[in-house]
Amino acid sequence: MRKTVNSPLAAAILLALPALAMTTYANAACEPDFSGVTVTVGSQNGPFIASALRAAGDAWEKQTCGNVKIVEFPFGELYPKFMTGMQTGSSEIDVLSYIPAWLPDFNSFLSEMPVSMQSGDYWNDLHPVYRERLMVWDGKVKSATMDGDMHMLNYRADLFDDPEEKAAFKKKYGYPLAAPITWDQYYDIAEFFHRPDEGLYGTAEAYKRGGQQFWYFFSHAASYTNDPKNPGSMFFNPETMDAQINNAGWLKALQDYKRGLQFNPPGALNHGSGDVRPLYAGGKVAMNIDWADSGVLGANPKESSIVGNVRTAMLPGSAKIWNARTSTWETYDKPVASPFLAFGGWQLAVPESAANKAAAWDFVKTVTSKEQSSKAIVTANTGVNPYRLSHYENIDNWLAIFSKPEAESYLAAQRASLDAPNVALDLRLPGFFSYTEILEIELSRALAGEISEQEALDNIAKQWNELTDDFGRENQLKAYRASMGLK
Repeated sequence: MRKTVNSPLAAAILLALPALAMTTYANAACEPDFSGVTVTVGSQNGPFIASALRAAGDAWEKQTCGNVKIVEFPFGELYPKFMTGMQTGSSEIDVLSYIPAWLPDFNSFLSEMPVSMQSGDYWNDLHPVYRERLMVWDGKVKSATMDGDMHMLNYRADLFDDPEEKAAFKKKYGYPLAAPITWDQYYDIAEFFHRPDEGLYGTAEAYKRGGQQFWYFFSHAASYTNDPKNPGSMFFNPETMDAQINNAGWLKALQDYKRGLQFNPPGALNHGSGDVRPLYAGGKVAMNIDWADSGVLGANPKESSIVGNVRTAMLPGSAKIWNARTSTWETYDKPVASPFLAFGGWQLAVPESAANKAAAWDFVKTVTSKEQSSKAIVTANTGVNPYRLSHYENIDNWLAIFSKPEAESYLAAQRASLDAPNVALDLRLPGFFSYTEILEIELSRALAGEISEQEALDNIAKQWNELTDDFGRENQLKAYRASMGLK
């Protein structure tokens, strides 16, 4: 006997079953399941970094059924918005994208990376410099690197490999033309290729105040002040927190940095980092100093006239390094490479105030995963540079944007910089921008010839010491030693 459904309630239940089954299936496909959860991510205005966060966000949404909201601000507004929001508890941001220099200020407001992320292939594939130094504060992992940054030297193979240029250079300077190992060689090469009448200039660097000038100066200084015999003594005395910026090593660095102006294109005092990249890609200069962005731009046929000729090397070093403890120059048998990790790359962190820390950290893990990061590093305008060991080893991934010689040079220079025994870490200190603002004011006066190099450095040292006292010398010393990896 066939039974029929006469009850309206029973009929409604039967009609709802297919929808219920679909919902159950959809939830089963969400792994982990963050249905109904929105992760709000704070970023600088795109496309750089923000576009990489958006692309990873799309993948995370499909995987977890959660939602990602990217909130963008001008770079200059990031620090005050993040800090004020965390201090007052008014922030709705669950994931911060920020620079390593702010970690000392943000540290007490940030949650620790889940232990589950601190092991296995995800963890071990991160380069140790990022994993063990820049992501850590007070012995705790407070952030995840999503972008690897350092200054490098970029040069043109069409000029450096030209037989006539090589012969002429060796005849004039007495040694072969190649990527410079020392700063003296760098200036020889800049002088040799400086041909304004032909529309060619020796090199390009950033000298503009507010144009990331101080990082370029630091890249010169690392070679003369990052003393391997006295770790942590580059910026301050690691015992007293007295500023070291007016010693002989820093003076040599400033004299070098200023010397480069004569081999830069006209208007160099007004050039920021964004200006040195098209100068290199446009074939206007033989070399430049920049982050990895110059290499990617130089290989882009839509924006470059030197496609196929992009070459990259570590920053030059020095066989003489100032020993701040003994106030003497230490002389080494061969030049010591002290590549400078300028900026250090963007990082992601989750505040303690985040509404759903589990979802926020899971999103961070997706952004910084091998799969997503390997796409970001070869996608135009993401601003994401290598930071995982697999990024440097998988050369085939780079052939979409580089020729093989370009890719080999580009990756080898970055890996060698990170692996260098005397690699120099950027300054990380509470009040970072207060220190660098003082530096840029006096530095700009010296570059313009208003005051001498030594006078500028003495002024900076005096004001840095006063600033340190204002912040609290003991607290600043503790933070400085932590940033330099000292106990």
